[in-house]
Amino acid sequence: MSTVEEKNKAIVREAFDTLFNQRDYTAAEKFWSPDYLQHSAHIAPGREGLFELIRSLPAELTHELDLIMADGDMVMVRGRFSGHGLPAPWIAADFVRMKDGVLAEHWDVIEDEASRATSVSGLPMYGDTFPEER
Repeated sequence: MSTVEEKNKAIVREAFDTLFNQRDYTAAEKFWSPDYLQHSAHIAPGREGLFELIRSLPAELTHELDLIMADGDMVMVRGRFSGHGLPAPWIAADFVRMKDGVLAEHWDVIEDEASRATSVSGLPMYGDTFPEER
């Protein structure tokens, strides 16, 4: 039997893929609450603010999910957004509060992915290689 956390992770995983990779806005509506609260500083309010941002980005936008964790109604996704038209991919930690099986509230922490030249640690931020080596 699945736990609440497992169910929430599965929903968020499918929601992110549907919106960011498939760009299927009609299907994505079922995952995001009509009353969705957006706390991100670079995304307009609500579900439509998020959808409009994604519509405005190049078709090459992709989200790679690296890690997903859940605690009750909170889900955290660590991933990479690339193909957004900016100089460096983004490494993002997205935090989602679930309510009644849909994404109800969102916060994020985003930073540009470091290149080999800019990584003080000498280690890549995502996976085993630097972006310029992919």
